[in-house]
Amino acid sequence: MPKFLDAHALKGTDEETLKNLQKAPADEFGIKHVNLMYNQDEDRFFCLTEAPNKDAVQKHHSKHGFNCEWITEVKTTA
Repeated sequence: MPKFLDAHALKGTDEETLKNLQKAPADEFGIKHVNLMYNQDEDRFFCLTEAPNKDAVQKHHSKHGFNCEWITEVKTTA
């Protein structure tokens, strides 16, 4: 499954919510969170996901009220 990295505002999302996202099964868009990175002081949130395509990543975030500033397909070494 392709992997995608995206960036957007954290919008006050707390660490417990992020941990729950990390553990969640794939959603209706086929999105599975691989890793979530954030900085509350800078209101920044980065998602590494497995997804069928960029469109699915965008739809997943839009459903939850997040606007991705960018989405890029990536390869990982692990």
